[in-house]
Amino acid sequence: MALIVQKYGGTSVGDVDRIREVANHVARTRAAGNEVVVVVSAMGKFTDDLILLAHDVSSTRPAREMDMLLTAGERISMSLMSMALGAIGVKSSSFTGSQAGIITDTSHERAKILEIRPDRIREALDEGLVPVVAGFQGVSTERDITTLGRGGSDVTAAALAAALKADVCEIYTDVAGVFSADPRVVTKAHRLDKVSFDEMLEIASTGGRVLMLRSVEFARRHHVPMHVRSSFTWEPGTWIVEEDPTMEEAIVSAITDDTSEAKITVAGVPDRPGVAATLFRELANDDINVDMIVQNTSAYNLADISFTVAKTELKAAMAVCEKVQKEIHAASVTSDDSIGRVTLVGAGMKSSPGVTALMFETLYKDNINIEMISTSSIRISCVLRADKVADAVRLLHTAFGLDGE
Repeated sequence: MALIVQKYGGTSVGDVDRIREVANHVARTRAAGNEVVVVVSAMGKFTDDLILLAHDVSSTRPAREMDMLLTAGERISMSLMSMALGAIGVKSSSFTGSQAGIITDTSHERAKILEIRPDRIREALDEGLVPVVAGFQGVSTERDITTLGRGGSDVTAAALAAALKADVCEIYTDVAGVFSADPRVVTKAHRLDKVSFDEMLEIASTGGRVLMLRSVEFARRHHVPMHVRSSFTWEPGTWIVEEDPTMEEAIVSAITDDTSEAKITVAGVPDRPGVAATLFRELANDDINVDMIVQNTSAYNLADISFTVAKTELKAAMAVCEKVQKEIHAASVTSDDSIGRVTLVGAGMKSSPGVTALMFETLYKDNINIEMISTSSIRISCVLRADKVADAVRLLHTAFGLDGE
């Protein structure tokens, strides 16, 4: 008997018919001799509707109250799912995040899970029930309701799978798995049968929109295989597993794109120790996450520091940079929100020379300029003009032989 944690996203439980379809699939999984724990997101665009409602009610929206409001969507889904299971003869019980034992830090709207105490979930399983857990939420060490940020239901599922020592964590969504590129950008993109945790971490962190990064980190840390599948076809999808050292890995598995970031350049700073430390400490103190960083040394011992942040944090990041501009003796601070990032991901890069050269040659042939570069052992990221991103992805997908597999 296997223990399976199944997470269903908003489109998967978007209406009554979808909830019934999911309930039938849970019943089939259980009839095959498996224990099942279900994690659900809010129905469809319900969370967005709640955010709009809050905006209509007040211009003052304390983070604590927003968390109280937004967790209502998942509580509705869990209750309806439990009723749908009961209607087809499957005994179940629904649990909020706090009832499921999900303990978080005290940050509202993007809390981090500190501990899972799944006693009640395990008791429900021992009684032959299907626990249905509200995703995206937990309870803080100060006993306040918290939310885990966008995509937080993935984190709930992975964390529960780890705590329960589940055999697999299945993520059901509206796509058939992880693709070699965004199918909306590259029509010849194909579904990947398997990717390693390391590859999936890079895909998730550079624009892949299938899984939340923190959920993959949880699964990798606790060695829980993940299976991304479609809740509309129920066909096998993409397995995310430990890297197999006996198998030859693809040189490039996927190409991701992201236009959600902006670039900030702090120009003309003294090229001496401590300047970057001061700048990035101030950004960290304001809880601003920095992604790619490039520092160029220019004439007269002055340097330019460029880095990327989420567009949603651009205003706050600029305020911090302008505040420390005099302290670090910077000549200017500018921003650019018309950039995009294209990334090659592949475990085979570690042992395959020439990947970088082919990437740069491909972009050069189409007169696409590269503004920033960042690499790891299995990733190469380039910042380009935003209006060139789609073309770059298509060109690279062809150049690396990913079309039509």
